[in-house]
Amino acid sequence: MVHPLINPADSLERQNQKLIQISEALMRRVEQDTDRSGAAYAQFERAAMLEDQVRSRTRDLEHALDLLNDSNAQLADAKSEAENARANLANAIEAVQEGFALFDKGDVLVMCNSRFGMHMVDVQAKLDPGLRFSDYVDHVSNSRFLELPDGMTPANWAARRMQHHKDRHVIFNVHLIWDRWLQVSEHRTPDGGTVVLQTDVTDIMRLERQERGKLLDDQARMIRATLDHLNQGVCIFDKDARLAGWNKRISSLLSVPVSLLRIGMSFDTLIERLKSDFQLTQLRPKSLMNWAHKKDGRKPLSFEVRQGDEVTLDVFAQEMPDRGFVISFTDVSAEREANRALFDANELLERRVMERTLELEDALTNAERANASKTRFVAAASHDLLQPLSAAKLYMSSMSEDTDGPAAKALNALTSVENIIDALLDISKLDSGTASLDVTTVSLGDLLIGLRDEFAPLAALKGLELRVVPSSAHVTSDPGFLRRILQNLIANAIRYTEAGRVLVGARRNGGSVRVEVWDTGPGIPEADQDRIFKEFERLDARASASEGLGLGLAIVERACARLGHPLGLWSVVGRGTGFFVNLPLADGAPLPQQAPQSAPRQRLREKGLIVMLVENDLELRRAMCALMEGWEVSVLDVGDATEALELLDEIQINPDALIVDYHLGDGPDGLALIEEIHGLYGQIPARLISANRSPDLRRRAAGDGVDLIAKPIDADRLEAFLCSTLGEPGT
Repeated sequence: MVHPLINPADSLERQNQKLIQISEALMRRVEQDTDRSGAAYAQFERAAMLEDQVRSRTRDLEHALDLLNDSNAQLADAKSEAENARANLANAIEAVQEGFALFDKGDVLVMCNSRFGMHMVDVQAKLDPGLRFSDYVDHVSNSRFLELPDGMTPANWAARRMQHHKDRHVIFNVHLIWDRWLQVSEHRTPDGGTVVLQTDVTDIMRLERQERGKLLDDQARMIRATLDHLNQGVCIFDKDARLAGWNKRISSLLSVPVSLLRIGMSFDTLIERLKSDFQLTQLRPKSLMNWAHKKDGRKPLSFEVRQGDEVTLDVFAQEMPDRGFVISFTDVSAEREANRALFDANELLERRVMERTLELEDALTNAERANASKTRFVAAASHDLLQPLSAAKLYMSSMSEDTDGPAAKALNALTSVENIIDALLDISKLDSGTASLDVTTVSLGDLLIGLRDEFAPLAALKGLELRVVPSSAHVTSDPGFLRRILQNLIANAIRYTEAGRVLVGARRNGGSVRVEVWDTGPGIPEADQDRIFKEFERLDARASASEGLGLGLAIVERACARLGHPLGLWSVVGRGTGFFVNLPLADGAPLPQQAPQSAPRQRLREKGLIVMLVENDLELRRAMCALMEGWEVSVLDVGDATEALELLDEIQINPDALIVDYHLGDGPDGLALIEEIHGLYGQIPARLISANRSPDLRRRAAGDGVDLIAKPIDADRLEAFLCSTLGEPGT
């Protein structure tokens, strides 16, 4: 391996010196060996070449040296500028009036000015660059110049200070000894460092304290004036249960000498005074003293003290925010005396009320017993009336299908009787509070037409013109109760109108319809307009009982109230009267028109259904048989459950439909019979019929999957049921 003649690590000057020495040595060697060897010239030539290489290398080294010198000069200029900038920054920070410190993102102190930490000499000496923020906080927490809050240790203070350090921006005050204050403001820099500013706010805090002191003095004077004007005696105690303030009223209420009331008086002294002159009720003196000497968490106290039977003071004690407490004394002697007199009077009244209550309870029991008997009687009587009425209707339905013939008119009359009986049942329920409403969409036109047909003969009999204006409106109401409301209004109008006419119509009024009933009767005086809605009140004293008992308008008012339909009245004596009922319009499309009956009835006659009828009322059973046989339906009629099961077992033919009465005597009821037949012969279509219209029976029937047809039997509903067994839509 060839070792280089020149060490590249040497400086350019050293390398040049070595090259010159080498060149001189070579020249001497050439001169000395020229005669010794024939290669002297060659050596000289090589020496010349080496010299050229040395010169080239030397020029390169000199150029590199020049570049290095330029770089060193630029570096020196930059360093000088940085030093100048740092000096300017330091001067600027030093000129800031507040203490300033900069920590880098690693929480290491970079720099600070001389004012930073100047209020804590023992900490300022340790503020050298490189100090960690946690160490700085530790030095501050242990500084002898820091005034720690009561109950706080240096470790607690340091922990709270480090908690503040987690925020990006925070300002807080630090209390120093000698009543000095520093405001510390800490901010995060964009690169994650921290800037801490310290501002001496001692003068501001002292000025604020002075202003607060003046304000407190003014408030104290106002409080003193307020306390002295109170009718209560008030004492204020500090947290050590020593007297801090009072008003003049306390001395007169407690009979305490003014010389005894002084600042710093113990609460125990006041209690001893109370014990000597007053009797504490509801609270023992020891408990009161324990409450007063409790450091915090006192619950409000309220009790009374008495001085004989003449003076009673109401005492109220409550803790204040500074852990002191205030106690007030109110003279309630007059109130307590009045209460005692009132108590004596109340005892006398209670005895009288008790005696009267016992009498009223007896009367109420008798009234309730009578009302229950009446309700049971109305229900039973209505049930008994519905049976023959249902038979009569079915007989009339089977006699003729002509809707304008005598049979149809007789059927309408029977329907009116049915409605009256239904009204009796529902009014009975209204009286007992058990009436149930079935609010649905009602065709007002159909309802008014039915009422016109019902009352036209009665109006004609009296020589009156009954005019009912047709209506296409559909309203939301209970159809049964709405019919009875209008029935009573029209019947009253006809009953009390001797000549002229009765007009019934409907007006649209926004989202509602107002049904109006006008007459040309004698009118109702304003003084009697409230009285007519009371039970058994009739303005025409000459009217007989057959013309009504005065329940019509009472029923109207009660039903309107239950349905939420506003009821109005306008009347002029000698000219006539108008009643108004406001009904809400129904949402959606009008009610569908009834489908023609001819096609389903023809299908019944063609099919030849077999129907089992179970009804224990002979007349009703015969009427239903006559009606269905008129539709070419074969009827297997029996009187009770036993006969029904025996007949089915004997003929071994399953009927196409079952029509079963609910009440079947002593045996099982109709629902039980239907369930038994379904178990033996399968799910034969069935309908339950009954005069019992209670919601409980309807719910029970619905739970068994059986629909209920109420008595009197509606021929159309009966026909619709039979058609449904053929797969035809009901009418």
